[in-house]
Amino acid sequence: MMVERPTGFFRFGGRVEPSLVLACGVALVVVLPILFVMASIFADTRDIWGHLQENLLAGLVANTAILSVGVLALTGFFGVSAAYLTALCEFPGRRFFSWALLLPLSIPTYVMAFVYTGLLDFSGPVATFLRGHAPSLAPLMPPIRSTGGVILVLALALYPYVFLLSAGGFASQGERVLEASRSMGLSRGRLFFRVMLPMARPWIFGGLLLVLMETLADFGAVAVFNYDTFTTAIYKAWFGFFSIDAASQLASLLVVMALVVLTAEGWSRRRMRYFRGRDGRRAKRMPLSRRQAIGALVFLSGLFAIAFVIPMIQLFAWVAEAWREELHLGYGELFTNTLLLAGAGAVLTLAGALVLAFAGRKIKGRFMAVISRVSLLGYALPGTVLAVGMVRVLTGFDHMAADVLTVFGVALSGPILQGTVWMMPVAYMVRFLSVGSSAVSSSLGRVSPSMDEAARTMGVSGLSLVRRIHLPLIRGGMITGAILVFIDIMKEMPLTLMTRPFGWDTLAVKIFELTSEGEWERAAIPAVALVAAGLIPVMLLVWQKEKVNR
Repeated sequence: MMVERPTGFFRFGGRVEPSLVLACGVALVVVLPILFVMASIFADTRDIWGHLQENLLAGLVANTAILSVGVLALTGFFGVSAAYLTALCEFPGRRFFSWALLLPLSIPTYVMAFVYTGLLDFSGPVATFLRGHAPSLAPLMPPIRSTGGVILVLALALYPYVFLLSAGGFASQGERVLEASRSMGLSRGRLFFRVMLPMARPWIFGGLLLVLMETLADFGAVAVFNYDTFTTAIYKAWFGFFSIDAASQLASLLVVMALVVLTAEGWSRRRMRYFRGRDGRRAKRMPLSRRQAIGALVFLSGLFAIAFVIPMIQLFAWVAEAWREELHLGYGELFTNTLLLAGAGAVLTLAGALVLAFAGRKIKGRFMAVISRVSLLGYALPGTVLAVGMVRVLTGFDHMAADVLTVFGVALSGPILQGTVWMMPVAYMVRFLSVGSSAVSSSLGRVSPSMDEAARTMGVSGLSLVRRIHLPLIRGGMITGAILVFIDIMKEMPLTLMTRPFGWDTLAVKIFELTSEGEWERAAIPAVALVAAGLIPVMLLVWQKEKVNR
């Protein structure tokens, strides 16, 4: 397919290229909040910043580092072990666990946090039962409100990222490589550590990177545990000290941390090359002995139970206790608000993803590659950071509008953009554009350039080509991307909490408010609704995974 070369800024083939202009607009919307956050470094917040630096900053750095290392270690153990057993070993129940272990992805981290806090706290049912029936065992139960507790809860909610990608890495290993390794007399343990694990390293690192970004971005779970990290400090600086400048400065540190992580990950893989054998045959699964099969079943069953079965049983038990008193307390409005915001955000995000996909297909070159990469930065940043950036951007636009209107003798009675529900879908697009773009771009990549050439020979080009050829062919990817973004917006809590207008609550915000007051039973109803919605993209992942493995 012929690709036009640039002849000027925004010009291709001597004319203005609309797709490039739109793509630059999308990138500008994404990068503005980040730039406003970074510019806050120069704000004068010496009093508040001095207090934070003297009393909190060292603890925030230590807590964030300990949490990140602990969650990475535990998710690595859970995810890699489960992936190895289900992808390369054969034992009864393997097919069930190969998809069932993905189900915890449907449970938001803050829901997992309040379930286990309510279940294992001092006044919870487990501790109460032990004190009444086995008082000698009660002191032995470790406190759930601890560093170890928050690490365990986040690991249970996030290990499916490592499991999913690691299973793909193990399954892609060729049969000839493993057969050659076995012929050298390597035991099963040495084969795993010296051959299988290094070959799956890029997939494992990819899953661990997602886990690290989710851990740095988490707000709800650490707030339930009262475990101070940068995300909770940003919220407290804004709504506790009433200083958006101090919140922005803390957010800028988190932006730097996220960018350092992404840069280090890219640098570490700059010289890595992984190839698959020509035969393309998957390695045969190794049958486990009876004793090994029992051990695998015990491990995987225990992991599935504590990560999905027990939380769901506890949620439904709380729903059974509270539904009569709770359902009439305005939940219809919460559902409506959640669906409206998720729907509007999904539509806007899908539009941005389509702009980037079609611009990238039509225009090749370094400039377009930079635009595409910048447009996807939002997903690497926590919701609290984006919330601070969006508010600063909207405040700046409101001040500019007020100054312009004052020249014409018009006085504004309130903000135009800040604190309005209309700008929340824009914030969601910035946060989740990467999710929608990956689904759309992968689908559009399957449309061969020869189809475009054939359509042009028949007089179909421009918008008509997009409407009549491209959109019908990528409909599946568009639907998948829209569903994934829709569910992510429904579960997004810090961005919604910090940017919503007064009184515009959603299910996620309601969960935060109720759990902040220790009302676990009442929080179970919106939590079950979110988990049920989250099962949709998880089942799509399961279906796709099973389709690939056939």
